[in-house]
Amino acid sequence: MLYVIIGEDVENSLAQRLAARPAHLERLHALRDAGHLLVAGPNPAIDSNDPGEAGFSGSVIIAEFDSLEAAQRWADADPYKAAGVYQQVTVKPFKKVLP
Repeated sequence: MLYVIIGEDVENSLAQRLAARPAHLERLHALRDAGHLLVAGPNPAIDSNDPGEAGFSGSVIIAEFDSLEAAQRWADADPYKAAGVYQQVTVKPFKKVLP
């Protein structure tokens, strides 16, 4: 089943985010390579694809996992969480309807 993982950043998280980004992307690439990643990306803190020093307010990942518990375990092990980027992470089942 698909699950959405919504990470909400602490304020001024850009430095921590940049430091943890390689490890974060490595895990996402592994999900993609296994055929389990639907989409992933950050939420710019301002209305721009390149927010510069404004940074990001969070991230969204939609991926396939065996269970809600497996998705939660994966989210709990995210390098962004360990680095203090995320103040909150929400994991929910997701049903793709479109496209």
